[in-house]
Amino acid sequence: MAQIIPTSIRLGLRANWQQFALLVIVNAFVGAMVGLERTIVPLIAAQDFGLVSKTIVLTFLVSFGVVKALANLFAGRMSDRIGRKQILVAGWLAGLPVPFLIILAPSWGWVVFANVLLGINQGLCWSTTVIMKIDLVGPQQRGLAMGLNEFAGYLAVSLSALMTGYLAATFGLRPVPFYPGIAFAVLGLLLSLFFVRETRLHVRYEAQNQPQDIATPSQITREPSFAEILLLTSWKDRALFAASQAGMVNNLNDGMIWGLMPIFLAGAGLPLKQVALIAAAYPGVWGVSQLITGSLSDRWGRKWMIAIGMWVQAVGIGLFIIGQSFAVWLGAAMLLGLGTAFVYPTLLAAVSDVAHPAWRASAVGVYRLWRDGGYALGALLSGVLADTLGIPWAIAAIGGLTFLSGLVVAVVMYETLPARRYKLHSD
Repeated sequence: MAQIIPTSIRLGLRANWQQFALLVIVNAFVGAMVGLERTIVPLIAAQDFGLVSKTIVLTFLVSFGVVKALANLFAGRMSDRIGRKQILVAGWLAGLPVPFLIILAPSWGWVVFANVLLGINQGLCWSTTVIMKIDLVGPQQRGLAMGLNEFAGYLAVSLSALMTGYLAATFGLRPVPFYPGIAFAVLGLLLSLFFVRETRLHVRYEAQNQPQDIATPSQITREPSFAEILLLTSWKDRALFAASQAGMVNNLNDGMIWGLMPIFLAGAGLPLKQVALIAAAYPGVWGVSQLITGSLSDRWGRKWMIAIGMWVQAVGIGLFIIGQSFAVWLGAAMLLGLGTAFVYPTLLAAVSDVAHPAWRASAVGVYRLWRDGGYALGALLSGVLADTLGIPWAIAAIGGLTFLSGLVVAVVMYETLPARRYKLHSD
């Protein structure tokens, strides 16, 4: 028997703009937390702790990536079972100690542990804000919703990275650049605890009013087992497989940029303020551009925006290798950000297109498991390559993988945009 849904429940951005806007603000604080590290943590490893091996330096990203990937999986599954808000609050509780641990760290192990907690914070909080926005807007505006979500998150990453870089140039690498992180964590927790509302009734409303989608092989309307969802999202459905591998490679190259690029640019003689500007330009362009690209995917479709975005990323990465000046490297960062803006919200929208509302949060969790596992894989791969062949070779290898990932999307993925699927089936 279908559950009775209150008449006040409606789908759409306009009908839910207050909660949606609140979740955008909360996700900005989530992004600001990770932005604290984008410029200066790799430099702390070298200057404060004397670490030389790039593989050891990037252990903070390995711990972050592994834990965030698993936290995504947990957040998706448990959001379907116990609700979204509880997971969001738990994520903020995990994030509270992070700035204190880095400020007080007497050894590199403390920084690595701080990134374990940061991975839990990012996995639980970012996953649930994504899922809740998808719940609120319904099937017609997913790309726009994800564009707004990722805009807020990655613009905050950019501004936080720029701020910490300038604070570090003025006051030193620790402790001053991490003081804002305390405010980010406290404000994010308070907003989530007292003002964010649960969205599972919106999911039930959508499930009861969704037309049968005969063009998509993954529309299991009953709640499947976790093993079924894992197999569908990882391999059995072509679109979900293509999205999962593209997400992994996207974050693989992001991990390389995060971990190696500050060291690479500082080694090329750039002052810290210019390194901070490049580190901020990449997520800044990424964040702002998603205001446009997310909505465009609702009109143009998902598949080719993802493929083209991966290829643009590959070109941007290549420019870092051949560039010899601040201007070229800044342009490379902006191009990389533009390519990522094509990819990031569109991948989330594509997964949400294919997965049924009854198990969509779990599918998003599996996708984000593979996507954020790319941080750990990218850190390990680029660290080993940098130690054995040098940083330029590590950058080139990651760029090549990014190009190949776009090729996989072009060959394997089917179009997931609901309007396009219905049209193709009726034709």
